[in-house]
Parts: sequence; C-alpha cells; structure tokens
Amino acid sequence: MQVEIIHLAENDVSLLQSLNAMFGEAFNDPESYAAKKPSSSYLQKLLANPTFFALVAVDNGLVVGGLAAYEFQKFEQQRSELYIYDLAVLTTHRRQGVATALIEKLKAIGKKRGAYVVFVQSDKGVEDQPAIALYSKLGTREDVFHFDFAIEGQNGHA
Repeated sequence: MQVEIIHLAENDVSLLQSLNAMFGEAFNDPESYAAKKPSSSYLQKLLANPTFFALVAVDNGLVVGGLAAYEFQKFEQQRSELYIYDLAVLTTHRRQGVATALIEKLKAIGKKRGAYVVFVQSDKGVEDQPAIALYSKLGTREDVFHFDFAIEGQNGHA
C-alpha cells in the first residue's frame, strides 16, 4: 500500500471536505461531521489560516486518514506548540503506519515553525486502547483533567 501524506493548502477545500466525511465514518459520528457542513468559503478561509493544519493520508485517490491541528503561540517563552484536535484512520487502513506518518509529518511542520511540542488528548481515555498504545509509542503520557465551559446560547461543547 502506498499512502501519500498531503499538507492541505488554501485551495484544497474538497480534500478538507473529504477529511470531514472520513472523520464522521472513522469516529462513527456522521452527525457531528455532516449535519451542519461549513461552506466552501469558510473552509478556504480556515485553510488559509497559518495556525491551522490539515493533513490527509490518500490511498488511490481516497482519504483514508488525517488530522486537524492548531498552533498555540506561548507567552512565557518565544515558542509554540501544536495541538492535534482530531486524528483518525479508516478501519481498512489501521495498523499500517498511517497515523504515525501523519504525526511525523506534523512534527516536521512544527520543527520548521519553531514549535517545541506536539500534543494530543484521548477523549475516550482507557476505552481507546489502540490510540493510547500509538500515543504511548510516540510520546510521553500525561494524565490530565479536561473541562468544557459552555458559552451561553451556543450548541454543543468546546
């Protein structure tokens, strides 16, 4: 299998739309990723944002994996960190190094930007053993608490 890792640019809206659809399938949550699809102009603006990163793994023209990440500029030192917001690989392509390749590509991007770390959270905690095994292989585990603060009048959570 030859999977290509692509760092999406401003005009790669259709690939970002495919990434969203893949996330819905991989997370078994099509409602969150398809019910209120953002417009193409919104996605193009997001892709043009220098602190947003979308990477896709493509196999024979099909998006089979990907990640969305954000760069946070730090204030205590002149440096930044990259946060992986979403990372998934279709069942058909898991355990083949796709997620590792995506993370390695993001690390290379981070190095060029002067970031000092890439981090990710596992929302499912101990229930998502494959993700925990992957992240443990690639990095250092930190046990943290995560809190959402709802914004009045907004649907969903942070």
